[in-house]
Amino acid sequence: MFKRFYPNKSILITCLLVIALAFTACGDSGPEDTEVKITKIGSEKNRSNEPKCLTPVAGGKDILGGDELIVDATNRSEGYLYVKNTGEIDDIKIQLNCNDSVTYTYIIPEGDSVIPLSLGDGQYTVVAYEGMGDEGMYATKFAETMDVTMPDQFLPFLYPNCYVQFDINADVVALGKELAAGKQSDIEVVAAVYDYVVKNITYDHERAATVKPDYVPDVDQVLKEKKGICFDYASLMAAMLRSQRIPTRLEFGYAGDAYHAWITIYIEDEGWINGIIEFDGVDWTLMDPTFAANAGTKKIKSFIGDGNNYTTKYTY
Repeated sequence: MFKRFYPNKSILITCLLVIALAFTACGDSGPEDTEVKITKIGSEKNRSNEPKCLTPVAGGKDILGGDELIVDATNRSEGYLYVKNTGEIDDIKIQLNCNDSVTYTYIIPEGDSVIPLSLGDGQYTVVAYEGMGDEGMYATKFAETMDVTMPDQFLPFLYPNCYVQFDINADVVALGKELAAGKQSDIEVVAAVYDYVVKNITYDHERAATVKPDYVPDVDQVLKEKKGICFDYASLMAAMLRSQRIPTRLEFGYAGDAYHAWITIYIEDEGWINGIIEFDGVDWTLMDPTFAANAGTKKIKSFIGDGNNYTTKYTY
């Protein structure tokens, strides 16, 4: 059930897409030793490496907006909104809030896109804005509230979305299958994917210096070029792990003073793990493929420590 409300018809959006913040500090080079140790833990089980790629679809029943911008909420219980933008309007943003928590802002490209409901169950406020030409000035297209209840809390972190884009035919899905072959448990799959990413993808300083607010990784292109920024590292790894049925959160926040992207994963019997570089039997250290690929193990561990240097702001 939707409830419509009408805020001021024009508003100055000061919080643009969070990914527009600087990524240049994410890839400082480190010592020569870049070997990363991942300790295998967890109960072993015979697991299939066949990928499972959930496919977002437009249900056509519960529609917000209309005409040039349609937000299809039919499958919100699956953890996403399906957005269709005809391209008739150059500048569209959607803001999402759940239970008066942090507000997420999405730049909506032309065509179809998927917005994750990563804040879980609750009452969501969905507001769409249209650019008015003046920089930072937007008119409200529509504003509605909706209740969301998901049967599975992991769904937003298994589906592809606007920041983690993949399907069954993607090269990253094929690579994930290859890396997962013969692995007995999810933690072994994570280790294999992590090891591949940190050893094969180099940091792209040029992209970091020129990244635009609407930048979204093409994970197959990142895989082909073998380079990227922190957003690319995290999205690439998230796509492979999600296709292997491992819930994976793409997270944005601060690593020290640097705006940064990384991932956390869910392992059965362990819960959400925001650290997988090493497990000493007591503590996890943070899973950060960007730093792991560009700095020595000792430097990583001294910075990452118990995760206190990291502050999560947004989860996708």
